[in-house]
Amino acid sequence: MDATSPISVLFVCLGNICRSPMAEAVFRSMAKKDARIGFVDSAGTGAYHTGDSPDSRTMSILEDNGITDYEHGARKIQMADFGRFDYILAMDRDNLRDLQRLRVRAAAKGGEQSTGKVMLFGDFGGKKGEEVGDPYYGARDGFEIAYEQMVRFSKGFLKDVVEKVNGQKE
Repeated sequence: MDATSPISVLFVCLGNICRSPMAEAVFRSMAKKDARIGFVDSAGTGAYHTGDSPDSRTMSILEDNGITDYEHGARKIQMADFGRFDYILAMDRDNLRDLQRLRVRAAAKGGEQSTGKVMLFGDFGGKKGEEVGDPYYGARDGFEIAYEQMVRFSKGFLKDVVEKVNGQKE
């Protein structure tokens, strides 16, 4: 990653139907006209929902906030993702630990060169170590809280990383 290359970002949760696709959609919406952002995607550490669309509550929250053009099929993270993305952002500490273990395994197998930074997305929200709770088993308000976090974390990422890496203001 250098100042001339667009930054690629992968958002990761457990099943890739609630939090990480919401993060991807929010981030894409906020950064769609920013040439400093390249490929953006989301994945899960588990393969529970591979190929499924995002949870209907995720889509409803996105639509309520003007994001109406998002489509996604859930996928499990691949070893190649560690070399494909500049930033791999976990929604919680459990997924962060899983990603860190997968990254070590990928490096040990001599696979894809691991260049991406594996971090907690919540570190960009103003409170180091903040997690996005999994809203899957709860009510709609959990998805609303997650959406508010995604907006705050995306703004923080754009400010703290994109502007610093590229040495310029929007």
